[in-house]
Amino acid sequence: MSLNDHITGIQHVGIPTDNIEKTIEFYKSLGFEQAGLFLNGENRCAFMRFGNLTIETWEGDPVTKKTGAINHISMNTTDVEKAFAEAKEMGLNMVNDEIQSIPSFWDNGIKFFNILGPNEETIEFCQIL
Repeated sequence: MSLNDHITGIQHVGIPTDNIEKTIEFYKSLGFEQAGLFLNGENRCAFMRFGNLTIETWEGDPVTKKTGAINHISMNTTDVEKAFAEAKEMGLNMVNDEIQSIPSFWDNGIKFFNILGPNEETIEFCQIL
């Protein structure tokens, strides 16, 4: 098996914000619907969806406020443990040595890991549990 056997396409694009209410209203004005609003510790995270595009926006991380403001792209992962093993076997530039989780997202939480691409871009592999 290979890494791409465990991904089905893009899951979301991550953009941090310093004003989540303003960001939610902006994307709603473009026709996006709010697919979810979750707590991650003391910070809020919203998922805005328009067709097959989902934007994750959250509080608490630095905001670039210029071109390059996208924090990460996320690949939808069907089996995060197998994908993680494949990524390590491929020698990809892993951000962490373990799979991370956020139990407060969606109905049963998420598990994910990140790699860095050749331009130091963050690519997340995320499984919604």
